[in-house]
Amino acid sequence: MKYAIKIHKISTVNTLPSAWNLNDYKQLLGRFNFTDAESSDLLELEEFLFMVIGETEPNEAAAIVLDYKLSKDLSKGQIDQLSHEMLSDRISEEYPKIGLHKDLFSVNQLLYHAYNGKFLNTEATIVKFDIVALANADESITKEVVLKCFTKNLDSHNIIIRLFRDQLNGNEAFKEANDIIWDLQKEGNSYTMITSDYWMSKNEFLVGEFETSIQFFEEA
Repeated sequence: MKYAIKIHKISTVNTLPSAWNLNDYKQLLGRFNFTDAESSDLLELEEFLFMVIGETEPNEAAAIVLDYKLSKDLSKGQIDQLSHEMLSDRISEEYPKIGLHKDLFSVNQLLYHAYNGKFLNTEATIVKFDIVALANADESITKEVVLKCFTKNLDSHNIIIRLFRDQLNGNEAFKEANDIIWDLQKEGNSYTMITSDYWMSKNEFLVGEFETSIQFFEEA
């Protein structure tokens, strides 16, 4: 399958758009025993939240935010362990379950900003681009399609290329693609993709416009 890609913009960010909403902040303030959270101003609630988080021991605050965001995915023991590890490790890049990286990133960055850098900073990559299916290629643009195309335009030392060579070559199913790419949105004729800087950093992209062929796994 062959595709043509034109990249319009690559951004490196340390917060995700709409990672936390008004209700999230109110719920979290309640968990930190802050009772006066009636405001409907997101920035004001964020200010209150950062204030009460800053008055809490870092690992205790991490446990509260982790429990709010990931209690359906992690046990209390795992949350307790991560709440300590987050102070010295980039858990949102290192945790074995790739599917949790996006939420772990949002938790980490909330704490990073609340504590003015006491937690390690992590970054995400946002790419705005056009993609066109050529010849007989499937016109359905999935995360797997985008990821396989983009890796053809990345430095050969990129970690996706090193870890998922068989999946990229179509020798194995590439289920991990849905977790490596955190979000893929179509906006008119263009797309926006969000992933971790750990998987794909701005300085790894080689050219702004290219054509490439990709392979898909077919079960025998």
